[in-house]
Amino acid sequence: MKKLLGWVGFYLLVAAIILYSVFPFYYAIVTSLKAGSQLFSVEYFPTTWNWDNYVSVFREQPFAYNLLNSVLVSFSVVALSLFFGVTAAFALGRVQFRGRGLLLMTVLAVSMFPQVAVLSGMFELIRGLGLYNNLLGLVISYMIFTLPFTVWVLTTFMRDLPKELEEAAIMDGANPWQIIVKVFMPLMWPALVTTGLLAFIAAWNEFLFALTFTLTNTQRTVPVAIALISGASQYELPWGNIMAASVIVTLPVVILVLIFQRRIVSGLTAGAVKG
Repeated sequence: MKKLLGWVGFYLLVAAIILYSVFPFYYAIVTSLKAGSQLFSVEYFPTTWNWDNYVSVFREQPFAYNLLNSVLVSFSVVALSLFFGVTAAFALGRVQFRGRGLLLMTVLAVSMFPQVAVLSGMFELIRGLGLYNNLLGLVISYMIFTLPFTVWVLTTFMRDLPKELEEAAIMDGANPWQIIVKVFMPLMWPALVTTGLLAFIAAWNEFLFALTFTLTNTQRTVPVAIALISGASQYELPWGNIMAASVIVTLPVVILVLIFQRRIVSGLTAGAVKG
């Protein structure tokens, strides 16, 4: 009896967590399919399928440009974060030198600062480089919060790889770059997928830097574009358009998580090499 009650309690808790996590997104989908006065009526199941909100999102503002900007910035951040993360992880995890632990802690400490604490300094840097209202400026600024955890996770993973693999590659005449690309990276795919996806989500959802470092609608990313959607007055926000845009922006992240969920779990739990 106790075992049965335990299982029932466990599944009820899982159901409550799923409901708490999924319901806001589900209700956003339901709301995005409403129009007119229906937006202000509480309905948990869609009675009509009105796609006008999705059409008006692209018709009334350059939302396609905003989506393209977010895609370009996010994938650039992921590529650069993984490149610098892997090379830094090799140095911090496999090369013995004085101050290695202090350097790793310094890298991690950077992520403890809130974005607003470094906003003014980053603004001066971006403006000094001539990258204000430029997507490259967003890529550089996003690296400040994607690189620390990328380096930390990949260093921890690379440190646990068998030393014999590296020694065998050296005996075969491989240089450090060949060891990274041909020996370590094939074994690090779970960690690479995990850190890459986390970096993608962080860059895709970032708002403060995108709002501060961009000026025109064609250079803004989707979080800022959604925040700046306005109606005829400040009291008449187009909630249907906002919900439709939110659903469009959330879907890529959901799809990526569903595709790479096994890799993500492996990357988060891996601590040694099997076989």
